[in-house]
Amino acid sequence: MIALDGTTLTVPDTPAVLTRFTKQAGNHGGTGYPQVRLLTLVACGTRTLIDAVFGPTTSGETTHAPRLLPSLRPGMILLADRNFAAQGLINDIAATGAEVLVRLKNGRRMPILARYRDGSYLSALGPVPVRVVDCEITITTTAGKHTGLYRLATTLLDHHRHPAGELAMLYHQRWEIETAYLELKSTILGGRVLRARTPRASTRRSTPCWWSTSCCGPPWRTPPAPSPAPTRTGPASPSPGRPPATSSSWPRASSPTPPST
Repeated sequence: MIALDGTTLTVPDTPAVLTRFTKQAGNHGGTGYPQVRLLTLVACGTRTLIDAVFGPTTSGETTHAPRLLPSLRPGMILLADRNFAAQGLINDIAATGAEVLVRLKNGRRMPILARYRDGSYLSALGPVPVRVVDCEITITTTAGKHTGLYRLATTLLDHHRHPAGELAMLYHQRWEIETAYLELKSTILGGRVLRARTPRASTRRSTPCWWSTSCCGPPWRTPPAPSPAPTRTGPASPSPGRPPATSSSWPRASSPTPPST
């Protein structure tokens, strides 16, 4: 499973950069630095960065997204939010052989071609046949619970192999890319601007690379606290020929309880 999404990063405020990028306007004065739009493909299981493209923020995410499609392969399942549910883009993704699970706007009217026993129904996004799943998703955090209605569309048409309930659970994995962006901005960049000598260097398409972290758990699930490292309090290693003591002086580290699903 991979996720597609975009974000923005700040770049140096120089005359050369300003020929390519612009500062964002706002009610409170806008941004102090020009910004660049970043789109990536991220593996949901490891948060590995599969591919990335850059471009000016004057162009939307769906304008830059087709540049990532050569990295898609048959057997992949692409997760995306409702900003990427354009008919042309879904058609181009399906042409790569990859499957797609994308959120639709709740008010979007979809033709009902057939209904299935799991509650989903057959429809179409342009020339691409899709199944539509209307579901209710509750996100629980330390601040409480939030419930929302989600309308999902997928090219996984077999409702026996891919029931509607499993697709709704699968879509939760899309938030892994949000966590990856948070780590990129707070840990690697440290809130600083990207440094590039020329606008071209800032917008050059990256070669495929791999990046993973040890963090775990989607944002609506609090990861368990790590167990403390064991400290030895007993005597040193036994002398050669002496059998080990029957009662170990090493404290046994308790395994963290996995979060419930």
